[in-house]
Amino acid sequence: MAKWTPRHEAPEPLEGPVVATVTGGTILWFVLFLVQLPFYGWFDDRGQTWWVWTCLAGAGLGLIGIWYVRRRDAAIKRAAAQPDVPVTPSAE
Repeated sequence: MAKWTPRHEAPEPLEGPVVATVTGGTILWFVLFLVQLPFYGWFDDRGQTWWVWTCLAGAGLGLIGIWYVRRRDAAIKRAAAQPDVPVTPSAE
């Protein structure tokens, strides 16, 4: 089996409102957790409590994501403020 190699360069990553996107996703996961919480007994009777805990885990990981993207955004802004350092937000 031949190894697959790309024929062209990968596109630059899209930049956008990353902090707002991660924050919105985190809020959505937490709201889903709160909506499912009153039905915990129903989920437990059917052995499906993982639905509830998945939403809580998504909210918890989202909090870590918010911390991460806020620090990343601040680092990009600091680098842009220094005139002699080129700004390249892509990972190398």
